[in-house]
Amino acid sequence: MTQRLTAAELEADRLGERATLVQFSSAFCQPCRATRRVLTSVTSMVEGVMHLEIDAEAKLALVRRLGVVQTPTVIVLDAAGRVVSTAEGQPRTADVIAALGRALDGP
Repeated sequence: MTQRLTAAELEADRLGERATLVQFSSAFCQPCRATRRVLTSVTSMVEGVMHLEIDAEAKLALVRRLGVVQTPTVIVLDAAGRVVSTAEGQPRTADVIAALGRALDGP
């Protein structure tokens, strides 16, 4: 069964209209800053995509449930909140766009 996340679970007002990039970060994580820049850049290029950054230390129950073991971890959700892909470490823009493409293509 595909895992699904809601805006309430992520403590967000809403998910992206077409997709959501969920970034798990920690305070002193240097690659997290670079990841934020990559994801912000991608969301500015693709309409209807939202970037949410979550402090992993503040959301340990969610981190455990999703199996996040390092920061940054990026989870791509489709419009319905279904997990389409998960990647650990600092992503390349091309990889984020490819994962986003899978989310936008639908189930």
